[in-house]
Amino acid sequence: MSGPAGDPITAAEVVQGVLVTLVSAIAGAVLGVLWLNLAPRILLISDGKGVYLRNSEGESAIGADGTFVLLALAFGAVAALVVFLLRRRGGVPLVLGLALGGVLGSLLAWGLGAYFGPTSDVVAHAKAVGPNVTFEAPLELNLGAAAMLAWPLAAMIVHLGLTAAFGPRDAEPEAWDQPKAYTQGPGRS
Repeated sequence: MSGPAGDPITAAEVVQGVLVTLVSAIAGAVLGVLWLNLAPRILLISDGKGVYLRNSEGESAIGADGTFVLLALAFGAVAALVVFLLRRRGGVPLVLGLALGGVLGSLLAWGLGAYFGPTSDVVAHAKAVGPNVTFEAPLELNLGAAAMLAWPLAAMIVHLGLTAAFGPRDAEPEAWDQPKAYTQGPGRS
């Protein structure tokens, strides 16, 4: 297997890429906890017959998605910065590790936030708290697929920018050979 300039990809680079994937995925747990604690809550209320939004004009639903996306963008940028600082150059395994780790980290964060957040059984929760009592709706991502791509996209863009700006430069190609002047040899006129 060869890298960008035809250089072979070494086993050490593959191990580094896997390590980046694993660390990024584990960092997703931190993202999930932050999202759970920082995302605005959607408040619901029941009248005994149905469940309604406490504030029908609130922006909490998009706020929860926006919080997740902003946190994921920050995690992607930091992951790319750390990988670049530790490894001062690119490489296919590192970049794939950043991308795959970002997706796995986002999925883990989403799962943790939804699991440890308010229950998803809204009707049972409404019956448990009783009528005219405000309670929290489950934490959801309405922009699920797009939110899952925020971390890997931020990681790719930041890593590309850092590598382009501060990474090692390729050797300059040799100047084209200039045509040699043909001289007349001895005895030629």
